[in-house]
Amino acid sequence: MKRHHNTLYVTTQGAYLAAEGETVVARIDGKEKAQFPLHLLEGIVCFGQVSCSPFLLGRCAERGIGIAFLSERGRFLARVQGPVSGNVLLRRAQYRLADDREESARLARSVVFAKLANSRTVLMRAARDHATAPGVEGLRRAAATLARAFDRLDDVLDLDEVRGIEGDAARVYFDVFDDLIFAQKDGFRFRGRTRRPPRDCVNALLSFVYTLLTHDVASALEAVGLDPQVGFLHRDRPGRPGLALDLVEEFRAFMADRLVLSLVNRRQVSPSRFLADETGGVWMDEETRKTVLVAYQERKQEEIRHPFLDETTTVGMLWHLQALLLARCLRGDLDAYPAFVWR
Repeated sequence: MKRHHNTLYVTTQGAYLAAEGETVVARIDGKEKAQFPLHLLEGIVCFGQVSCSPFLLGRCAERGIGIAFLSERGRFLARVQGPVSGNVLLRRAQYRLADDREESARLARSVVFAKLANSRTVLMRAARDHATAPGVEGLRRAAATLARAFDRLDDVLDLDEVRGIEGDAARVYFDVFDDLIFAQKDGFRFRGRTRRPPRDCVNALLSFVYTLLTHDVASALEAVGLDPQVGFLHRDRPGRPGLALDLVEEFRAFMADRLVLSLVNRRQVSPSRFLADETGGVWMDEETRKTVLVAYQERKQEEIRHPFLDETTTVGMLWHLQALLLARCLRGDLDAYPAFVWR
């Protein structure tokens, strides 16, 4: 079992990261502020005006530590990584299956099934825990609709049809997402999914956590030798990590959506700490961003029983384990890909 490592998030503007021996040193205005052992890191994420020394980039590349650069608001800019790991046979198998629409549909169907199941579980648990809250009947109806979508997925081997079922289910889920918010309703009203830029506080939180999750999943895929760019549900597009986005679908509701709802419903974030710009976009301030990052890291440390492997692991190890299972499927060691279904 691979040890669960940490991701270093750097949000202080003007920070400079350098390598000293076996550590990463963070300096601000030329003064050393912190040190982090390299052997405890699996990734570094830099927000805004954060720079790294060439020597640190090389040291991280040697050790397989990916460095991602995001805008201060969380928009992905670039990623630095070392030589591709894994053997060429695995990636050739990945590319062959990606070119086969029927095989792509089979893998995509597994991913979409897990997404629907996990989304439905989020709705059902909220309806159970808040049985007297307004909107609960809507949650139950949406959960029933998602359950019926499972039947539609049976024996579907047309990729466009799989995508259509996924799109319909996503609309049903987000139509009732506002009813999952039980606190601070005035400041955290959700009227639909908006991106680039997010138009309200909830969308700002969702987009930010989805970005963090995509970074982690891409790192896990690279670690087992898969190409994060070539997916099955998400087809090739320059600059888009299609396979990473495929696996993210399994974890959106379980990891990202639940985290955002928890932060809002437990009043760990405040609508007064979000800022609007001239384009109508809404963004969290630095203090809120730090709160989300801490909560995200803490959630990754929680323990869970893996439904397929029947082993206890941490939440942060789930995407590593799913990447391994996907690699085994592509090699032919498994008859089908066992996507993550939360129980």
